[in-house]
Amino acid sequence: MPVSKDTGLFITMNPGYAGRSELPDNLANLFRPVAMMVPDFNAIVKITLMSEGFKQNESLSKKVVTIYELMLKQLSKADHYDFGMRAVKSVLNASGRIKRDCPDLDETTVMIKSIRDMNLPKFIAEDVILFDNLFMDLFPDCEEPQVNTDVLQLAIEDCLTAAKLQLNENLVVKIMQLYESKVTRHGNMLVGQTQSGKSRAWTILQDAMNLLNKEEREANKNLDESKQKYKKVVTEIINPKSISVDEFFGYYDMSQKPKAWMDGVCSAVLKTMCSEP
Repeated sequence: MPVSKDTGLFITMNPGYAGRSELPDNLANLFRPVAMMVPDFNAIVKITLMSEGFKQNESLSKKVVTIYELMLKQLSKADHYDFGMRAVKSVLNASGRIKRDCPDLDETTVMIKSIRDMNLPKFIAEDVILFDNLFMDLFPDCEEPQVNTDVLQLAIEDCLTAAKLQLNENLVVKIMQLYESKVTRHGNMLVGQTQSGKSRAWTILQDAMNLLNKEEREANKNLDESKQKYKKVVTEIINPKSISVDEFFGYYDMSQKPKAWMDGVCSAVLKTMCSEP
């Protein structure tokens, strides 16, 4: 059989990353290995900050890289921690968003807020104190800006009261942190002990968002939905452990002639969500 010259197979390996494993030797021998450089974090951060409009990009890039290196070395090794390029990119995206929302805010203050917003929600209790100490060493003269989130906090407290729950300060803080994480990340995972309030955090946030969405629409009936600050939240719950892989993703039914595609639970839910106006 002739070899097709316009086809190429490439395997990208990153065995140090969570969930990845080494390629078996018998398969690896069929491919020519290519060594890759470790990315220059300083250059990447500096260029990204320049593209976001930061004038102090040189000094801020050094501080961002330094604090991530220190966190990697000194904080505990919790399974859900990630201080690689992906985490740094989230901070840079968040800093760009804050700078656009608050153009008069000092650039160092913007960076402080984005680093804290992106990291504090995921730290276990003992690491918070260590993180604060690292932070004070790198940013000795700056204080974290106070952003006005009173409207959301009041809505969260109203929803907790409506659900006949205590106004627990830690739970309110975690719900606010979840909101900040959802604004800057497209995928989030809540981890913690059983009965620690994970499900309650996202359901109360959903109720609060829908409450504010309704109030915003009532205050301005001509407001375009895409321009509303607080969007309507619709949720679908899937338990992937209760079904097989085929039932989850979908599969071809070979018993039918011609073979027919059968939607899985995940694909059916995605179709429904994508059709939401």
